[in-house]
Amino acid sequence: MQTHITKVAIIGAGAVGATVAFSLVVKGVAAEIALVDLKKEKAMGEMLDLAHSMDFQQRNVRVSYGGYEACRDADIVIITAAAPYSGETDRMQMLDRTAKIMRSIVPAIMESGFDGIFIVVSNPVDVISYLVKELSGLPKSRVIGTGTILESARLKQEIGQILNMDPRSVDAYVMGEHGNSMMIPWSHVRAGGKPFLDVMADNPQTFQNISLDDLTEKTKRAGNVVLAAKGNTQYGIAGAVTGIVTSILQNDNKLYPISVYLEGEYGLKDLYCGVPATLGREGILDIGEYHLLPEEMERLHYSAEQIRKGIDRLGHKG
Repeated sequence: MQTHITKVAIIGAGAVGATVAFSLVVKGVAAEIALVDLKKEKAMGEMLDLAHSMDFQQRNVRVSYGGYEACRDADIVIITAAAPYSGETDRMQMLDRTAKIMRSIVPAIMESGFDGIFIVVSNPVDVISYLVKELSGLPKSRVIGTGTILESARLKQEIGQILNMDPRSVDAYVMGEHGNSMMIPWSHVRAGGKPFLDVMADNPQTFQNISLDDLTEKTKRAGNVVLAAKGNTQYGIAGAVTGIVTSILQNDNKLYPISVYLEGEYGLKDLYCGVPATLGREGILDIGEYHLLPEEMERLHYSAEQIRKGIDRLGHKG
């Protein structure tokens, strides 16, 4: 009898990679987690620390560490390795250094025999996702960037706090670049099932000191606030990655705002950009095309232009 053991490999055992591993272990999403890092002692230490928590988890997840050969039989490879944060205020500032790292990592992963799904976390994630697709040669459905999933969660949290509402009752998607040009299609934001623009109009006292521009800026700056306070972000992105992995391995067909390769959707082509997409066992199952207002479409195209500039900087075509 043949059996299939679900396995996730994580490239990079730093704060983000280790927290993603812990989140996956706590949720019991996969049967096996493999940590891969050039600093093998660091990966070993994280592996042992995770293993020591297993008696208290809901599932006995096998945790290992090793080289790129650990990716060979993985269903999913999560890339968190990137240039170290040095006070950048724009993720595009990390592009050249992170692209160099990807040109080393991705071919080595593919040489292992890996034939699964990539989840790219490394910034600037939209441009790096494009590079990973080009370097790997995998179909567009199997190279996924985390995109605007975290901004969307931050926006929902902000709206939930204003309304004293569970953020899970807020339906909102941030779109475009995972960066300074991100945009919010306010015409599609709903709180408790009600259009958010109507909520604002019906509650002038609640929103008298809050504008859509204020909420957009808070959402945009949220990551920088965390970085300035503690030097890195880890829990939010780990939760987001766990959600993506869960949807894939459990074939949930769940819709998330993630970075996907566009071929004409929203009038955009040949780039990765954050838009709502449905996830399942084969990766990207469908890209959701919302009917945006003209001014929203204009902002989305402006954001895509910033991603395009990053792609042009790669000097890597096909």
